[in-house]
Amino acid sequence: MALRTALRFGLLLVVMGAGPVVAAARIYCCHDESGKQVCGDILPSACYGRAYRELGQSGRTSRVVEAPLTAEQRAARAADERQRQERQRVLDEQRRKDQALLNTYGSVKDIEVMRNRAESNLAASIKAAEERIAEIRKHRKKFENEAEFYKNRTLPAEVAKGLRDADYEIRAQESVIDSKRKDMEATRLKYDEDLRRFLDIEKRAAERR
Repeated sequence: MALRTALRFGLLLVVMGAGPVVAAARIYCCHDESGKQVCGDILPSACYGRAYRELGQSGRTSRVVEAPLTAEQRAARAADERQRQERQRVLDEQRRKDQALLNTYGSVKDIEVMRNRAESNLAASIKAAEERIAEIRKHRKKFENEAEFYKNRTLPAEVAKGLRDADYEIRAQESVIDSKRKDMEATRLKYDEDLRRFLDIEKRAAERR
C-alpha cells in the first residue's frame, strides 16, 4: 500500500511538471490508535507522538523515527546508561591495573624476588631498631646505677635527663618496630594479591589463545 501510494504520488508530480521536486518527495507512514496504517506527504496528525517511517521516492523505507520516550522511559534509559558507564569504568580500571601489574612483573619469579627484597629490607629495619634499643638500654644502665645513690632524694638534673632521654628514644624505636611489623604484614598481603592477580591474568590469556 505504501509503495503504491508513493508511486502514485511520484507519477502525479511528473505529470504536473514538478521534476525538480520529485527527488525530494517523501511519504510518512505510521499506525494510528486503532493500528491502521496512515500515510501522507506531510506527517499526518495521527502520527504525532508515535513512531513513523519515512519512505523515499522508490517507496522503500529511508528512515525510521522512534516515538518520543515517556518520562519513565527516559529515566529508565538514563539509569541503564549510568549502569553501562559504571560497568565500563570498572572494566577500564581493571585493564589499567592489569597492565600496570604486567609492566611491573614479567613472571612469577619476579614477584617472589621483589617480595623477598621488600621483606628483607623491613626485617633489616626491625633488627636495626632492636639493636638500637639494646644500645640505649645499656647506656641507660649507667644512669640507673647513678640513680641508686640518690634513693629518696632528688636526682641530679643530668641523671634525670639521661633517664628521660633514654626512655624517649626507646619508645621511639619501639614505635618504629611496630610500624615496620605492620608494613611487613601489608607487604605479604600485597604480594599475595599481586601473585593471585598475575596468575589470573595468565590464565585468562591462555584461555583466549
